[in-house]
Parts: sequence; C-alpha cells; structure tokens
Amino acid sequence: MLSFTLTPYASTTWSWTGDVYTTADRACRITPLVHPVTEHAAVTDGTRTLLVVRERQTAGGTGSAAPAGGPVAQVSPADYDRALANVLGWPADYVAVETRPGHPCRVSAGAARTTPLYLAADGGTLHGSWNLADLRSSAVGICAREAARLLTYRPRYGTETLFTGIRRLTERATAVFGGSLYLHYPEPALHAAPRDLMPGADVLAAFTTAIDNALDARILDLAATVFHLTGGFDSGTLATRAACRWPGQVMTGALLVTGAGRQQQIRRRAKILAGLPFAGNDLVVDCAAVSPLQPDCPRVRGELISPYDEPLYRPFWELTSFAREHGARALVTGLGGDELVAVSPEESPDAGAANDHLTRRLPWLGPQARAALPYADDGIAPPAPVNAITLLTLETTAPPLLRAGLWPVHPFTDPALIRLGEQLPLCWREDKQLQRRQLASLGYDDDVCTLAERESFTWLVEDSVKRHGTAILERMLVGGSPLFEDKLIDPDQLRNTIAEISREPWDEEYHAKLLQVIDVHLATAAFL
Repeated sequence: MLSFTLTPYASTTWSWTGDVYTTADRACRITPLVHPVTEHAAVTDGTRTLLVVRERQTAGGTGSAAPAGGPVAQVSPADYDRALANVLGWPADYVAVETRPGHPCRVSAGAARTTPLYLAADGGTLHGSWNLADLRSSAVGICAREAARLLTYRPRYGTETLFTGIRRLTERATAVFGGSLYLHYPEPALHAAPRDLMPGADVLAAFTTAIDNALDARILDLAATVFHLTGGFDSGTLATRAACRWPGQVMTGALLVTGAGRQQQIRRRAKILAGLPFAGNDLVVDCAAVSPLQPDCPRVRGELISPYDEPLYRPFWELTSFAREHGARALVTGLGGDELVAVSPEESPDAGAANDHLTRRLPWLGPQARAALPYADDGIAPPAPVNAITLLTLETTAPPLLRAGLWPVHPFTDPALIRLGEQLPLCWREDKQLQRRQLASLGYDDDVCTLAERESFTWLVEDSVKRHGTAILERMLVGGSPLFEDKLIDPDQLRNTIAEISREPWDEEYHAKLLQVIDVHLATAAFL
C-alpha cells in the first residue's frame, strides 16, 4: 500500500507535496497507494515523525470514501504517543514509518496483512514497495532455501524471498534500518481450541453475525465492488449473505474452470444467482480461452511478474481487468475459508496425509534444492492471528488487483470469524459443514450444497503445461536458466520429465508442479 526510500540519520523535516511525503533534503520519500479505501497521514512532535498508510474502516454499513492526506500535522509529544498507539492497534491493514534525527528508521506492519511489503537495503538507503518489481535492482541472486520451498509447493511465511537482497516484512513485524537492515518478528499469536457447544447454541446465527460485522467494518461502495462467486462454498457463503443484506446491489464475477467440473460449476452458479436478488451483472472469464501460459501472458512475455503473484496469472489478470472496466474498485474474496474450518492432523489422519505429496522428492530437483529442503522451516515467522498459508495466498492476490486499481477484501481473515472457526466442534468444520449448512439455510438444494464433480483448475493446468508449458521448458533447456546455474533444477531430469508427459498419463501431484518450475524460472530470468 506504499513505496518508499528511507535514509536514516538524515534530515527528518517532512512535508506533503500532493502525491508524496518527502524530507527537505529529498533523502527520504514515501508514496502512498491512492485508493478510495485507503488513507494516509503524518504527524510530528518536532523530533519524531510518524507516517502511516492504512486501509480505512467504518463503524457500520457501506459507503464510498476518499483518500486522506495533507500537511504533516504538528502535535505535542503526548498526542504523538496517542497517535502511534492508535496506529499500532489498527484492526485493518497498515504500514507505519517512524523517523527521528540521529536514529534508525522503523517500519512496522499490522496483523491484518492484505498487501505485501518487500524491503531492500542499498548502501545506506532502505527501499520498500508492495510491488516486487520496484526492487528489481536489489535482486542479486537466488535464495536456495526459498527456491526449494517454492519448487516443491512447500510455502513458508517468513522474511525470505526468492531473491537474496530482497526481504518481506511479515505481519506485526518491525524493520529497523540504520545502515543495516534488522527484521524483528513478533511474539507468537495465541489461538483458541475447539469447544463443546452450549445447549441451544445457534451456530449459523453466530456465523451470519460475524460475516455481517466483517463486511460492515470495511469501506464497500457496492456499485464499485465485485463479489467473487466461483460457486465454491467460501465465496458462495459471502456473496449470498451480501445479496440477502443488499438486494439487487451485489455484482459478481468468477473464472469459469475447464474439465470435469465445468458444467456443474455453470449450473450451480446459475442456481445461486437465481436464488437471491443479485445485481444481475455477472462478470465471467472463461479459462478455456485464457491459458495461463499462452504467449500473450505478461509472465511469459518476460515482464517483471513476481514469483509470488497469482500462479494462474493470465486468467486472473483478465478477470481483474474485466472488473475494472465495469467500474469496480474492490474485489471481495472467499480466501481464508479453507483455514477457517481446517481440521487438524490430530482430529483426522486424513488431514495429515493430505499434504504428504508436498514432500515428494521430485526428480528434477537439483542438489542445492534437495540440500536446502531439510531447513525449509528455519527462519519462518511465528504463528500469526491469520493462518500463514492464508497470508501467503493474500500476497499472491494483492499485486495483480492493485495494479488494476482494485482493493482486495477478505472477510474470512476477520479476527472474530477466525475465533469462531477455531472454537467450533469438528462436526461443524469437517467437510466444510459450516458453509454447506449456511447455504442450505437459504433454501439451496443439494446440487449447490454438495459437489458431485470436482471444480478446480487442475485440468487448466494440465492443458496449459501440455500445450504451452513444455515449449517454455524446452526453450529453458536450450537457452539456460538461473535455476540450472544454481543447481536448483537438474536439466537432465527435467528433459526426461518433458518426454514423459507426451507418452504417459498425466499425474496431477507430479506433473502439475512443472507450472511452478516455469513460474520460478520466468521470474528469475526476468529479475536477474
């Protein structure tokens, strides 16, 4: 939600120019992301200066908002302390920058991370941005441990990024920069445990209230907001609740999958839309026409697309652009719904076995990647209020949306909803019974509340890798790759796997991971 250049110990007399905050000597600059749901402000007590960019919150209801900003306000030391405490307790996404003459700069982030923030120290200057491409000049090499995580689909939330020289500021963390960069993790967040329900407890009423509160806490101009409605239980629960509250005002959108679940998705979405008074403006992008690896994909063209941006970048970009063309400025997603009702391995052996494939030794992994894998959990962030996998997923979603002028809204990351999910008995969390029963309570039939066919992008990935991906991999073998140079990918084994695809049945848990090989290769080739 901002980009900046900070030089510690320099002049700290800040001013607002109308689009950036800057110091008198121009050694420091902060450029807020301007959007109707964000605000920015700065205060100083004559010595200390606090600059903050944050997502706006509202006491209730919906409505439009304008970005705040203006001259740096002069306040007393006591008022400065109160302003700082207010910022550090802000319940929505924020980034705060503190400067003081003769002291290091401090950059802090909140727990509700909707947007990423990447940092790079260059000599005596600290650069930061939500857009990894802004820090390209600081990408000096590949972090083998992070590359191994990405290539094996074992993502971990922490300060490391794929590129040495660029770090991530994680939730509730603080960056201190006085010439060298130090990143301080917060204390682990406490979480609730499942509890028995009280007699007569109305779980669905509590769930509905929590959704309402999560939506009401955010600035939503319904005329400029698209609710993601894939037909899945998470986005479906949120979109249908919104349609109940604001009849005829909720605009929807989705990516239409390919493969076995396609016709089912079309049918189920039609039933959901017909069952409640939605706005009637349904923005659908057919993935059959926008393969993620086709030649006109920005990632394939060599543009500076982060390795953390949406893996299916091409269709997702098409959807965001489509929404922006229809006046949208925000997208409400169901991200976090899986983790909301997650079943622990202690509760179900199947939950633990579900991730066994993540540790499979893929033949194309090079020796450096294999050597790094045992240390994949080293240096990661402590438990956060929001599930770490959810936080990483939010980071993949935000940059493409922000580049299109849309703000991401994720109600299932609201603290009250998370606490509710954590405390529910297993019978409400298993197989997403919470979301299924919520949809059933609205009168939807079994066709909406159950899935006979799997609705996923697995067939899109298969088709994309076979039609376009193998050609990219073959060019990679001919032209070389930083992944070969750093022994993270074994070119001989990769060549064998490419040949295998043409003669053997597609193995989803094995061959589909080639998409990540392609995305990481294209990112390293573009950035390095």
